[in-house]
Amino acid sequence: MKQIINTKNAPAPIGPYNQAVKVDNTLYVSGQIAINPATGELEIDDLKNETHWVMKNMGAVLEAAGMDYSHIVKCSIFISDMGNFGTINEVYGSYFTSNYPARETVEVACLPKNVNVEISCVAVN
Repeated sequence: MKQIINTKNAPAPIGPYNQAVKVDNTLYVSGQIAINPATGELEIDDLKNETHWVMKNMGAVLEAAGMDYSHIVKCSIFISDMGNFGTINEVYGSYFTSNYPARETVEVACLPKNVNVEISCVAVN
């Protein structure tokens, strides 16, 4: 059975999708970008801050589904410049303590709203 997950603590979808979909014990979280859910504004003034917003938004969606970062088994990271990988990786890594999820990091030509980083994940409860 498919359960739609949405929370006001993460940015509202900007297209025809949901923040996450849960099927059985698996949660598929849509790509998160650095939109402040309280203001609807982008938070891209600083790459570290931007990446923290992405991770916090993903965390809010996980929480709405009764999960947290420890439940993540796979992340997909999309970045606009591979030269930013080190900074993004440092912030991303700070949200995990052990048993890191699988992941890929891909440089892309353009991301929604011209942000620098977007991250999606799959989590299992």
